[in-house]
Amino acid sequence: MLATFLAGVLLLGRAVAREQSSLGRALLGEKILAGEPLSHNVSSCPGYTLLGLKETKTGLTAQLNLAGPACNAFGHDIANLTLEVTYDTQTRLHVNIYDADRSQFTIPPSVVQLAHGTGDTSLKKKSDLIFNYESSPFAFWITRRSEPHAAPLFDTRASSLPPTPIPPVIPDDSSTALDGFPLVFEDQYVQLTSALPLDTNIYGLGEVIASSGFRRDVGANGGKGSVQTNWARDVADPVNENVYGSHPIYLEHRYNETTQTSQSHGVFHFSAAGSDTLLLTPPSSPVSLVEYRSIGGTLDFYFFSGPSPKEVIEQYGELVGLPTWQPYWGFGFHLCRWGYTTVNETKAQVEAMRAAGIPLETMWNDIDLYHAVRDFTTDPTSFPANEVRDFIRELAANNQHYIPIVDAAIAHQVNATDIYEPFTRGKELDVWIKNPDGSDYIGQVWPGYTVFPDWFADNTASYWAEALKNWSDLGVEFSGIWLDMNEVSSFCVGSCGSTADLFNTSVPFVLPGKPGNPVVDFPQGYDPSVSGRSGNITVNGTLTFNPKANGKPSSLTKRGRGAGGQKDVDLNDPPYTIHNGFGDLAEHTISPNATHVGGIVELDVHNLWGLMEEKATHSALLKIQPGKRPFIISRSTFPSSGKATGHWLGDNFSGWDYMYYNIQGALQFQIFQIPMVGADTCGFIGNADEELCNRWMQLSAFMPFYRNHNIQGAISQEPYRWDSVANASRTAIAIRYSLLPYWYTLFANSSLHGTPTVRALFFEFPDEPELFGIDHQYLVGSDILVTPVFTPNATTVDGVFPGRGKVTWRDWYTHEVVNATAGGSTTLNAPLGHINVHVRDGAALLLHAEPGYTTTETRAGPYALLVSQDAEGHAFGTAYIDDGESLPPTASTTVTFRASKGNVTIAATGRYHVAQKLETVTVLGAGSVKPTTVKVNGRGVHSWEFDEGLERLIVKQSGIALAGSTILTWE
Repeated sequence: MLATFLAGVLLLGRAVAREQSSLGRALLGEKILAGEPLSHNVSSCPGYTLLGLKETKTGLTAQLNLAGPACNAFGHDIANLTLEVTYDTQTRLHVNIYDADRSQFTIPPSVVQLAHGTGDTSLKKKSDLIFNYESSPFAFWITRRSEPHAAPLFDTRASSLPPTPIPPVIPDDSSTALDGFPLVFEDQYVQLTSALPLDTNIYGLGEVIASSGFRRDVGANGGKGSVQTNWARDVADPVNENVYGSHPIYLEHRYNETTQTSQSHGVFHFSAAGSDTLLLTPPSSPVSLVEYRSIGGTLDFYFFSGPSPKEVIEQYGELVGLPTWQPYWGFGFHLCRWGYTTVNETKAQVEAMRAAGIPLETMWNDIDLYHAVRDFTTDPTSFPANEVRDFIRELAANNQHYIPIVDAAIAHQVNATDIYEPFTRGKELDVWIKNPDGSDYIGQVWPGYTVFPDWFADNTASYWAEALKNWSDLGVEFSGIWLDMNEVSSFCVGSCGSTADLFNTSVPFVLPGKPGNPVVDFPQGYDPSVSGRSGNITVNGTLTFNPKANGKPSSLTKRGRGAGGQKDVDLNDPPYTIHNGFGDLAEHTISPNATHVGGIVELDVHNLWGLMEEKATHSALLKIQPGKRPFIISRSTFPSSGKATGHWLGDNFSGWDYMYYNIQGALQFQIFQIPMVGADTCGFIGNADEELCNRWMQLSAFMPFYRNHNIQGAISQEPYRWDSVANASRTAIAIRYSLLPYWYTLFANSSLHGTPTVRALFFEFPDEPELFGIDHQYLVGSDILVTPVFTPNATTVDGVFPGRGKVTWRDWYTHEVVNATAGGSTTLNAPLGHINVHVRDGAALLLHAEPGYTTTETRAGPYALLVSQDAEGHAFGTAYIDDGESLPPTASTTVTFRASKGNVTIAATGRYHVAQKLETVTVLGAGSVKPTTVKVNGRGVHSWEFDEGLERLIVKQSGIALAGSTILTWE
């Protein structure tokens, strides 16, 4: 939910100035640590010399000693480091550089448990990747064993990088001056740089809304370059700035012009430190580069060999942990709003959706639910607990679900007569984050002054589980949980202080929709001064779209204990200033010197708060709902969050550009191993209009997480509000629900193997360079191509059909073969209410034949099979089926479909009994001549039809049991 809608309340990024020769002065001026001036210039940093190398069974270890006088650029140089290289698996190489005294903060295994290596001693001689090094100055590079002379995948040698000093590479960002590329390892500054091929294809490094799209801007061919900052931040979806989550993993995809083939690999920096990762191409440089600049932590890297994009993502998942299993109902349509002010108003939305015939699976409530905006409560007047319980049970009786919000901050007790058990119980168990003096750290969020759980404290997880259970017992019998504000967000700049007026429960700005802060923005082309605030496509018979009307709501331009145990470090204002969009690290969050159990300071663990809350919530739901899969959607995430939660893309805007950003966000989070992801459909901030919401409801029907949500004070945007949106929604949701067996199988493969569920086109077609930058289209799995409309007042859309003419794409609706331009764009009809969806040849898709109002009703109906044969008659597919809610391992059945010319075979294996029959089989590409006989297991079938123009065979009333083996033949 929004906390940063008032730009005037928040600081913008710092304005800095620098002399061209000094990066440090650009960032700091003349900051001093412990009375000792810092050099502010890495060009004098001596690097390190490798000594004492020892071979181990699975790699090597060595000492790295500072090679000359300390430069103390942005901290104090650490003289002695340890290098550990481990060949973890055939496809994963681990390179870890850390301080020998282990005083720098490293992420505890209790927070992120990474997979161990196999211990296979033969990997040193046969693994895909090879660690190479120079001793003095120490540098290393990673190569493929199969291509020892090809450009390294990662290369820190000075000889591979352009000469320095280099003036600011991004002209309006003086901190992008490059004074040198030595290995720098200081207590508050760590730097490592690698050469990259010129203008290479980089994906990942987030969370971010990148103006360049899913493919990151490395600064070549007219690009500026990118600075990706990792510092979790509560902010309303800015472009090219740090936002809610931190994911220092990238996928690089390299194309060989000579062989016309591609290979992918991945690079993961395992660190929670605040950091900048720079992607730059200096002028006239023959290479691009990636530079890591961290304000703490170590240089702990993992390299993944791929070589396909999907394999890189799977290998990353194998390391950080595979995504949690999702319940079947989670794939239904969800509805929410900040502004459903009573339980009756919430209930009215459920009734209106059913009256309109628009499927609704899950109803949500925002903070309106709370009493005095306090977690784990219900308002006694507007949301009486007994009425909330009755409402939720009514939903359950109709096979529907309910999800409430849980904010990160817990309201501080106002006085002794203020009875608020979540605070007093937490105080009793001593679970709050502290000030350096040991007093409770006081923040400010929606309920006024607050405290924050310390996830490192022994009792916090049990406290959290108890609070959630008490809330459920009160009447909020939730099916899942929505975690918000967990960056973590606070409205004070740093601590509000021990003298804060606890009686003041206001917030320091006017809430949206209230007097003084009206919600006035509409999407591009809609002028409310002319057409009013209905958002309709037409008013009095006149189109409301005007290309000269208001523009888009945002621009498309462009530690051991760590610092808590170290001396002479600046916790609140580190010498190197990362590109935090708010400037001050304490702005709109907890102060970096806030203290956790064991002396850990917030500076080191800021980026972990959301992950640790997600783990605690997931564990709590397992106790409250034994045997059932937890469903959690959270805002702030970190590597391994996907083991516990899904993610929504935050506080977006009701604008055409933000609908487009939906795709890059979903693709990013496939790399991050958090596949259950989606945006607030129709936009959260501002006013949607009918056309935008029509298009967006269609797009989101083909996203993993599908929720419509908007801000209080804006015009209502539930899909029943406009007839055209209702019609488009019914059509799109019917397709989504028919495809649920396919979606569910994709997510089973994700939970089992880490395979991405939605994919960039090049994931499936890696050797087609024209696809490397495409993010206005995407694939659901390998077989469904989605081509949305992102332009107002459009009736056509241009799309690329991968395969360069060697793949047959068929229209989902008509089954007609697309006459596509090989390797180029094809114009498709796209009237309002229609989203282009195409099926790839070679696909065999199990479908629900009769989509119902809920996923439960849909599952109870019969199955259908859609087979799209390729030119040789082949097709293949699988379907994973279980009860949709039990925790694995649980009984399941996998059905495999194989087609060749004249037949389709179906083979089911597993222990789960599939009661529903396969009633309809549709085969596309079944031949140009009508068959004379159609048989199932050798017995003639009489209910079938054939369309010669479409080469389509439809077998009806087949009654095929999805158990054992079945063969359908025609001749």
